[in-house]
Parts: sequence; structure tokens; C-alpha cells
Amino acid sequence: MNLPNKLTVLRVLFIPVIMVFLLIQNIPFRWLIGGLCFGAASFTDFLDGQIARKRNLITDFGKLMDPVADKMLIMSTLICFVQDNICGAWVVVVILFREFLITSMRMIAADKGKVIAANIWGKIKTVTQMIAIIGIFCAKASFEFAFIPAWIGEWLMIISYIVLYTAVAATVISGIRYMYDAREFFHDA
Repeated sequence: MNLPNKLTVLRVLFIPVIMVFLLIQNIPFRWLIGGLCFGAASFTDFLDGQIARKRNLITDFGKLMDPVADKMLIMSTLICFVQDNICGAWVVVVILFREFLITSMRMIAADKGKVIAANIWGKIKTVTQMIAIIGIFCAKASFEFAFIPAWIGEWLMIISYIVLYTAVAATVISGIRYMYDAREFFHDA
């Protein structure tokens, strides 16, 4: 297994660790540690892609698992946020709807020997989702330290929500864009 694929697997292995910090309320500095783990996992997404392209280490495993690992990381974290009343379930539903729709369209295209390539909106969607989640972790972590004024955490949370809603908008736009790009597969539907 090459280095980019190992980084993808590492991202998946971070998920249960992050979930422990999100779901067990009485762990000291749970937001700080969970956020650092999420940040590290998110960084592996950037790093594995850079290494794979630079060293020409692109594999079928990487093409399949890299986006799956991203979705698993983001969705598991957002679902924990819903349980903790940090974000609404509608955010998760919109993102899941788009992911199922695009995955289904890609399967139909693959069955016809075609590939629906990733576009810039899909990348914007993933990056804004990760930034919003990291912002939420930072805001919540700021409340864990008595020396940080509460208004800092409150402002970080407001900014994170703005980024999260931007991510939801990018999710919808990217879904529409993928549907438009795949319109040829629906002519015989």
C-alpha cells in the first residue's frame, strides 16, 4: 500500500477517535483534542492528494476510498454535532441527499463505461465543510479554557455557522452541477 493510500486509511481510523471525544461528555478538553484529531484527519485529505499527484501514485483504491473517507469523516462528525444540538439535522440531510445522489449517478455512469469527474464545486464543498467543522471545534474548545473570553468562542461559533451554511449552499450547487454534467445518462430514463 502506497503512502497516499495509507493516509486515506489513517483518515478513516481517526473517525472513531473523534467520535469518542464528541460523544463522551466528561472527557477533559474533549473539544480541543477532538478538534486536533479532526484537523489532522482533514490535513491527510490534502496531503494524500498532493503526494499521489506529485509522485504519480494514483490507484483505484485511492480513487474509491479517498472520497469515501472524506464523506465518512464529515458525516460522522456532523451527526455527532446534531446529537449535541450544535447543528440542525437538516444540514446532515441536505449533505447526505447530495452524496447519495452523486454516488448513484457515478454508479450509473460507471455502468455505461463513463466517469463523472470531480469538479471545482465538489472541492469547494468539501473544503468549506471541513473549515466549518474545524471552526466549531475551535469555538467549543475556547470555552474549555477559563482564560479565553467567552465572546471569542461566541464569535468563532457565528463565523463557523456562516461557513457551515456556505458549505450547505456549495453542497447544493455542486449537486446541481453534477446532475447537469451527467444529464446524458438520463436521456433513456
